[in-house]
Amino acid sequence: MAPTRLPPPAPPLTRRPGRAGTPRRQPAREPSARTYARSLPVVPVRARGLTIEGADGRRYLDCLSGGGALALGHNHPAVLEAIRAVLDSGAPLQVPDLATPVQEAFADELFATLPRGLADSARIRFSGPAVTDALADAFRLVRAATGRTGLLALGGDEFVLPGGPDAAGAAVGFPFGGVGTGSARAPGYPFADVCRGNLGAEGCSPGLPPGPALGGTGSTGTDGRPIGEVHRRAPLPAGLVVEPVLGDGVVPVPDERLRWIRDVTAARAVPLIADETWTGAGRTGAFWAVEHSGVVPDVMVLSRAIGGSLPLAVIVHRDDLDARPSRQGPAAAFQGNQLAMAAGTATLRHIRQNGLDRRAAALGTRMLERLRRLAREHACVADVRGKGLMIGIEITDPEAAPQADPEATALAETVRRECLRRGLIVGLSDRRPPVIRLFPPLTLTDEQAEAVLDRLSDAVAAASRTVRRLPTP
Repeated sequence: MAPTRLPPPAPPLTRRPGRAGTPRRQPAREPSARTYARSLPVVPVRARGLTIEGADGRRYLDCLSGGGALALGHNHPAVLEAIRAVLDSGAPLQVPDLATPVQEAFADELFATLPRGLADSARIRFSGPAVTDALADAFRLVRAATGRTGLLALGGDEFVLPGGPDAAGAAVGFPFGGVGTGSARAPGYPFADVCRGNLGAEGCSPGLPPGPALGGTGSTGTDGRPIGEVHRRAPLPAGLVVEPVLGDGVVPVPDERLRWIRDVTAARAVPLIADETWTGAGRTGAFWAVEHSGVVPDVMVLSRAIGGSLPLAVIVHRDDLDARPSRQGPAAAFQGNQLAMAAGTATLRHIRQNGLDRRAAALGTRMLERLRRLAREHACVADVRGKGLMIGIEITDPEAAPQADPEATALAETVRRECLRRGLIVGLSDRRPPVIRLFPPLTLTDEQAEAVLDRLSDAVAAASRTVRRLPTP
C-alpha cells in the first residue's frame, strides 16, 4: 500500500493577529538554554503529515519530525484514531506500569517487529518517558546480570545519566577517528580503530590499525587525532552500548564493524546494548537498524518513534538476563502512559502493514543520489551520508582553513536559515564539522521528496554564495 499523499504546502496565508507575537515574549519567560526556539522562529498552530502551518500563515515542510519521533508525520489519522479510542473508552490514562489491554496490544505489536533471534526470548521493560530512563534501566540490567560495573559506549558519544553510579552511572565514550567517509576534508571513519584489547585476543582484528577501544593500547585515528587509551588489564565491562547510526552526525556504523563487535562481545560474555533511539521503527530502511548487519543484540533501547509522537521509552532484552534480580531504582511516574502506548501500537502496525521501512530504503537511496550530485556542485558540501530516511549533509567552508569550526558552523547556520526562508525545516547537529540533518516522515511521497530536495538545493546554492572569497595571489 502506497503512503498517503498529502497536498504540497500552500502559499502564505493572511497573518493572524495575536499569535505571531509569541516568539517575542518567549525570551522573557524562558531561559537562554532554549534549543529549537532560538534557531527556528516558527509558531506552529496546525500540522498534518509533512506540513506545519505557522502563526504567520506560512506553511513549512518539516524534515525535523520531532527529532525523528514522528515516524508517520504530524497527526496521522491512524494515530489520532487510536488516541481517541482510548479517550472514549473511559480507560485510565496513566497507571503505574500495570498490565492493561492497551499495554498488551503494544507489546504484541512490538514483538511482531523485533529482529529474529530476539523476539522469541525477549522481555519488555517499560521505563520512564525519556531515553535516559531506558538507558538507566538497561545499564542496571546488565550490571545485575554480569555482576560487573563498567560500561562502554562506542562511537564517540558519552552517556551520562542522573543519579550517579548507584542509579545508572555513566558509560565512558571513545571517539574513533574522523567522521567522514574518506574525503580529503574528513578522512577516516568511526570504528576504524576499534581494538580487541580486553574483550578478545591481544592486538586488533585482521586488517585494522592499532586502536584503543576495549582495553587496547592508545594510538591515533586515521585523521591523526589522539583517540585515547584503556589499559589491557582493565576489567570486562558490564555492557557495551552502540548506536547503529550515530544520531548527532548521522554516521552509519559499517555493517561489518557491527558484526565484528557482536562477535567479540559474545565471545567475552559482554552484553551488547543497541541504542535504537534515533534509528528504530523503519527510519533507516529496516524496521530496526541492527537488521542491516544481521546483528542480534542482547538489549535494545527504544524511544522516540515508538510512542507515535508521545513520550514513551522501553527496553527489550534476552530473558536470561533476568536470571538475577536487579534493583529497579525509583519507579518512574509515567511508565504506564496509555495514550503513548496506543499511539505507538498504531504507528508500529501502520509501518509494518504498509511496508514503510522498505519504502524508506528505496526513497532514501534516491534522495542520497541527488544530494551527492549536489555535493559535486557545491564545495561547501563536504559529505552526504545516511541510511533510509535518516540523512546527513556535512557542511564546511571551502575557503577557510582546515578544521575551522566557526566558519563551518556559520555556513551551516546560513544553510538552515535559507531553508527556513524557503519553507523547509531541517535539523543541525552540534558536532564539528556541522551536519544538516533530514528526518522526514516515512509517509513522504515522491512529490514531497522532490520539493524537499529542490528547496534544500536552492538554500545550499544561496549559502555558498556567501562564502568569503580570498584574493588570488
